[in-house]
Amino acid sequence: MSKARGADRIPDEKDKKNKKILENNDTMQNEFLLVEFIDYLPLSFTLFLVFLVVYTLTVVGNVGVIILVNINSSLQTPMCYFLSNLSFLDISYSTAIPPKMLGNFLASKQSISLYGCVLQMFFFGCFANAECLILAAMAYDRYAAICNPLLYSALVSGRVCVCCIALVYFSGGVISKVHVCLTFRLPYCGSNIINHFFCDISPLLALSCTDTYINELLLFALCGFIQTSAFVVIFISYICILLTVLSIKSSGARSKTFSTCASHLIAITLFHGTLLFMYLHPSISYSLDTDKVVAVLYTVVFPMFNPVIYNFRNKDVKNALRKLLDRNWTFK
Repeated sequence: MSKARGADRIPDEKDKKNKKILENNDTMQNEFLLVEFIDYLPLSFTLFLVFLVVYTLTVVGNVGVIILVNINSSLQTPMCYFLSNLSFLDISYSTAIPPKMLGNFLASKQSISLYGCVLQMFFFGCFANAECLILAAMAYDRYAAICNPLLYSALVSGRVCVCCIALVYFSGGVISKVHVCLTFRLPYCGSNIINHFFCDISPLLALSCTDTYINELLLFALCGFIQTSAFVVIFISYICILLTVLSIKSSGARSKTFSTCASHLIAITLFHGTLLFMYLHPSISYSLDTDKVVAVLYTVVFPMFNPVIYNFRNKDVKNALRKLLDRNWTFK
């Protein structure tokens, strides 16, 4: 009997020891260290100034569009409503990253807290997904305006616009929350160094000491669903637009009609192209260093150009801005 009891104690002690090891391994990091572009201080200061200028222009340009759309009665249209929301999204998801990145350029320790990492990942994912969907909504708006002008007010009514925007933000938030919850439930028992300048999903998965197959599969599936859904709406809309434009007899009218879609197509190509490269590439060809360069484009650079290549190429926006400037100049 005594031998049996001793034998029972040995497994219990081993189980306690193994449990303690697992608890230590599964302890979540309190902070993460971010790997910026370069550690050389003079060059870091130069990059700080460059990105500060870019971020300032992004905020000023997009805030200007939002104010202009809201104060000008001639811009109270569905397209301009989508444009102002696009500008808000550009400000929001670019603000989730550059402020911390700018601070790290000048800091001796380039770190981010656990909760800061969670919030950064959530807000960036939420607004990036929402922008992907709002570009599809804008393609539908162009389809309704060009292919069904007589039914435009019914197809893109104020109620439809509000419902679209609500669905865009809701979908972006839900999908981002799923990614964040699954990512931060993983055990991070090794290094806390993220080989990126912000808390993105793929670099964090690389730090986990457990199998991340489910996370990678879900990342591919959800991002693929968002991209595919948006692409289908955009593709069908522009096929219908192309057929309608080709049916117009006047070459001048064809050119004028299709020119209203040119800036939207540029924005779609830039945004969707970089996201496809970032999240839907094969894991064999995955490179974090390459992703850093691409991530700079869609998190910092493209939001700055959107007011130029999209909003200010819009005839109604340009005319409203010109009238506002002329009014202010006359007042002075």
